[in-house]
Amino acid sequence: MSKRQPITIKEVAEEAGVSQMTVSRVLNKQKLVKESTRLRVEAAIASLNYRPNLMARGLAGGKSKLIGLAYYNPSPSYLSALLVSALKECRDLGHHLVIEDLSDIEGVLDNSVIVKRLSSIRLDGLILAPPLSSNLALLKLMHDMGIPVVALSYRDPQSNHSSVAFDDIAAAFTMTELLIEKGHKRIGFIRGPREHPSSPQRQSGYENALKAHGIPIDKGLIFEGDFTFKSGMQLADKVLDAKEPPTAVFASNDDMAAGLIAGTQRRGVKIPSELSIVGFDDTAIAAAIWPRLTTVKQPIAEMAQTAVDMISDITSANWNGQPAHVTIDTIQIIERESLTTPH
Repeated sequence: MSKRQPITIKEVAEEAGVSQMTVSRVLNKQKLVKESTRLRVEAAIASLNYRPNLMARGLAGGKSKLIGLAYYNPSPSYLSALLVSALKECRDLGHHLVIEDLSDIEGVLDNSVIVKRLSSIRLDGLILAPPLSSNLALLKLMHDMGIPVVALSYRDPQSNHSSVAFDDIAAAFTMTELLIEKGHKRIGFIRGPREHPSSPQRQSGYENALKAHGIPIDKGLIFEGDFTFKSGMQLADKVLDAKEPPTAVFASNDDMAAGLIAGTQRRGVKIPSELSIVGFDDTAIAAAIWPRLTTVKQPIAEMAQTAVDMISDITSANWNGQPAHVTIDTIQIIERESLTTPH
């Protein structure tokens, strides 16, 4: 039996009753197609199970781009969500994603080593994940090399690079306010590493909410973590052995919150009846542990998708040369079993 040849763009066009150019425009997400026509084309693609040849598509139109995503980040849950979304968006746009994990560099993370690694790839554009995204010297080096950059979670309107950020301050404020509304007044906070741009912002949101409700900031309830499960677990003793232990702890990412749950349960503490614990990000680990974690839903996938779209626009012939700054300010709290009212 002869193997069925792949469905072609011509067959999709005939099925939808449109030109091949219109199908191409729908595939490339161009905005020159009427909504009704786009829906008809998408229905034809689904009906025929059409799979575009992304490499051929990109080369034929001269639009295929090599986009880098560099990271040096301790949170595997965050990275998983980020990479999956960036890969999907690159695939949909016909681009190619080069993932550069810089965590294998031994010793101090030197910018010259990073530049050497990245310059050999001949990238069309680069997405920098935090904390690399707030490395001003690195951002300048990339600009001097002519590599367009989109920085994640760090916004500097005066810079030459574009950025995609989440309103961490407002989100942390909202989460802390939820804890207060539940009746908690002694609320601990676990901050992330100091070099990470989100760490001070999330702490500011936490402290602003306490001030807004007339609750004094107790520095003895603020603990130093590094966004890893291990650091959250190691902090369990410090949290529980505090002079006046908190009734709730807001860990500024899910990995640390999950580690804290494991560490406190090892001490025999019941979560949440004896201690409520909440996190930030809503990564996969939040729903995988027990009790499941109440957390801030950070739109990691949307941020990754937006960053890829930005690089695609920046490297197009129609770009106006001005960096763009996008802040996603939709805040959603996912309430699960790790939070209750204090006893």
